[in-house]
Amino acid sequence: MTRRSPALFLFALPALVVFLAFFCLPMARLIEVSLTGKDGAGVYWTVLTSGRYLHSLMVTVLLSALVTLATLVIAGISGTFLQRHPVPGKPVLVAMLTFPLAFPGVVIGFMVIMLGGRNGLLASIGDALTGERWTFAYGLAGLFVGYLYFSIPRVILTVMAAVDKLDTSLEEAARSLGASRWHVVRDVMLPALMPAMLSSGAICFATSMGAFGTAFTLATQLDVLPLTIYNEFTNYANFGMAAALSILLGAVTWMLLALARWYSGDAVAATA
Repeated sequence: MTRRSPALFLFALPALVVFLAFFCLPMARLIEVSLTGKDGAGVYWTVLTSGRYLHSLMVTVLLSALVTLATLVIAGISGTFLQRHPVPGKPVLVAMLTFPLAFPGVVIGFMVIMLGGRNGLLASIGDALTGERWTFAYGLAGLFVGYLYFSIPRVILTVMAAVDKLDTSLEEAARSLGASRWHVVRDVMLPALMPAMLSSGAICFATSMGAFGTAFTLATQLDVLPLTIYNEFTNYANFGMAAALSILLGAVTWMLLALARWYSGDAVAATA
């Protein structure tokens, strides 16, 4: 055991260096900047008591939660169907569904504008039908569509892999005992898929919480935390507040990821 320790340390050294360089040092610097601002440690009290910052946080959390729920429903149903049924052109369809992974947030924001912007497709259709231009791109609805667009690929691949590993004999046994299709889904499939759904949902939530490019592209009537941090940093040169908000954003996201990991571990133990 002692002879293997140096070799194991050498293998772990690159991961340790990356962890220190890209997580510990930046976090330490953020904490330092937040505490050395004009308000000192009081900046955290300002964050927790200011209606503006709390509103931005609540909007971001609520939007991310809604995106996550919608993504899990859409990707869960679509992924299960695609994995269980012989769909013509399935490889091409799966490739198209995962294509948004190749797009940066700015491109996705531009696509939302082309769909629901002032000169977008829906605006032209609305103008032709009712004489009123239909737009949704510049508010939370547009941001919801953009986040949903790049979140579905992250979940659907995980769901398809999890469905492929399901033990179909359990479903057949449930049907033989008189269970309906809905009961099979509720009592057999969903518990077995829960770890994959929780882990992919947590990643979806974390991605939506910190997404900046799409929000920046659509930023007209938006008050989400990444834009608030950007404004504090660039427009107001309030570096202490920007650092404190960044730590708050990271803390909320980390807690959600930790909870998802904990619950997914319990789900794995329950279904084992």
